[in-house]
Amino acid sequence: MYSRAAQRYMVQGGYGRIVNVSSSSALGNRGQANYSAVKAGLQGVTKTLAIELGCFGIMVNAVAPGFIETEMTRATTVRVGVGFEEFVARVKAIPVGRSGKPEDIAAAILFFASEEAGFVSGQVLYVAGGPRG
Repeated sequence: MYSRAAQRYMVQGGYGRIVNVSSSSALGNRGQANYSAVKAGLQGVTKTLAIELGCFGIMVNAVAPGFIETEMTRATTVRVGVGFEEFVARVKAIPVGRSGKPEDIAAAILFFASEEAGFVSGQVLYVAGGPRG
């Protein structure tokens, strides 16, 4: 999350981009009630700040990744007792047939931070390879 000082700076300048990182787990995920609640709350904060800060030229959006191959997801598979390769093999359930890469998330964040996103605010972009079943 950003600081109040950053918000003041953006308000004074009449321009800003805030991109929060949520998760597709905000929609619910077995065994992750606490994590899901936090990520859903972050989406609510994103939408509220978009309403409050839009008049100052500040766009506020969120990116909600699905399964992304990172060190964190590797650690998660170990914690739940499933081999990483086996876990990645399950991505056939993802409509595009592959797991995500950090570059997929970076591209979404880059768009929200760009001039081209000047009329996009209060949105949550699920970067998850398709809708959940």
